[in-house]
Amino acid sequence: MTDLKLGYNTGYWSAGPPAGAFDAIKEAEKLGFNSIWTAEAYGSDALTPLSWWGAHTEKVQLGTGIMQLSARTPAATAMAALTVDHLSNGRFICGIGASGPQVVEGWYGQEYPRPLARTREYIEIMRQIWAREAPVEFHGDFYDMPVDGGMGLGKALKPTVHPIRNDIPIYLAAEGPKNVALSAEVADGWLPLFFSPKEDAWYREQLAAGFEKSGEVDKADRFEVSCGVMVIPGDDVQKCADMIRPFLALYAGGMGAKGANFHYEVFERMGYGDVADKVQNLYLDGKKEEAAASIPLEMVEDVALVGPADKIKGELDKWRDSCITEVLLSGPAEMLPIYAELING
Repeated sequence: MTDLKLGYNTGYWSAGPPAGAFDAIKEAEKLGFNSIWTAEAYGSDALTPLSWWGAHTEKVQLGTGIMQLSARTPAATAMAALTVDHLSNGRFICGIGASGPQVVEGWYGQEYPRPLARTREYIEIMRQIWAREAPVEFHGDFYDMPVDGGMGLGKALKPTVHPIRNDIPIYLAAEGPKNVALSAEVADGWLPLFFSPKEDAWYREQLAAGFEKSGEVDKADRFEVSCGVMVIPGDDVQKCADMIRPFLALYAGGMGAKGANFHYEVFERMGYGDVADKVQNLYLDGKKEEAAASIPLEMVEDVALVGPADKIKGELDKWRDSCITEVLLSGPAEMLPIYAELING
């Protein structure tokens, strides 16, 4: 049983930058955390704060958790990645994901269907750009380089910048079985959401299918699974769980429409279909507090660590025994030493 690597997740911006993020990032670096991460939805982007905050660090890896595929063309994402990788002296992790139909179709004005096939093409193009072996030509179902149309003057190009690394790591955000398998096949890491150790065997099965399809021997040995885990220490377990219930209600109930909510499906697979259905109905009816209150403690404890320190330490064994290689934590700077002590002593 090995120690888990630790990462710090700054999270989404709300009305403005997350309070205290800069201090927390400096503390994470001081404590020897492996990575820091930024996110984007339909407000701030992930790259700008990562570059700004990352400029004040020297060793910690810098990950996007995640850049949304529809926000940029594959070439634009590849350019940004090789740029930040240069500026950080090879510390960038290119975390990407398809997001969901509400954001893709509502915010970016693009069609969402077939996200797995689109992701596969996207990654293939980025890897061609970073390899810099030849001018990039790609003609797929979603991306056409050079495009067949327009003025007919498109030219296959290589990046003018020589990447500091031709193998910039790509981590894929995934929840469904096919997408998890895809991460193991074409990416270097997986970014789960609402991972539960009790589902570890199921996730390992999907990952194994992807590793086999990749054709790379021993890929599992270098593959990273960087998982956000909510940790709320305190004497009262229920009060600690109350800090997490609104977050779970938002994702299980409010993210996406009925029949098109991938987070709902995660909890359904975990055996909480009835709970997720109730939460979704309440949330979509505007009863957010009731939705949160209807989430049982067991469901919180399956995806988070809550309660007294001894309880949390006892539950950590099942996380260490899972496929998770890195725990991504959130919170103010003063909590990071406490988290580090709880998780790895």
